[in-house]
Amino acid sequence: MLSFYDEIELPTGKSFEVIDITDQINRIVERSALKEGLVTITSLHTTCALAVNENEERLFDDIRNYFLTIAPEDQPYKHNDLHLRVNIPPDEPENAHAHLIAMMLGNSETLMVHNGSLVLGRYQSVLMLEMDGPRQRKCAVQVMGRS
Repeated sequence: MLSFYDEIELPTGKSFEVIDITDQINRIVERSALKEGLVTITSLHTTCALAVNENEERLFDDIRNYFLTIAPEDQPYKHNDLHLRVNIPPDEPENAHAHLIAMMLGNSETLMVHNGSLVLGRYQSVLMLEMDGPRQRKCAVQVMGRS
């Protein structure tokens, strides 16, 4: 089995944002030259998540509204009591809600690679969900398989 590793770096522009990263992953799969196998994408942050779903702006609004209803930003989360935590940088945000949402969604996805391409359904895209932006974000991508 062969493997190929790369990273996707992208800036986010909003506090809660959904970004389609399918094209970036496809380019990495192509560069890997692997024809059959798996690709695993992992967010390298605790306040970002990954999901496979439809790339549609109105759905993105629904996703944001749904998760911020479950974990609203303005709740009295203990994680946000920054003055009670140790070794906190001065620019640390109050972001407990973002951690909770990321835990519900998960930080990785594994997809099949067939004939050198991602296997996705008609309306499926790989989405990175930012819950604590804007920030600079990274996702690790590992392609494993055979050429």
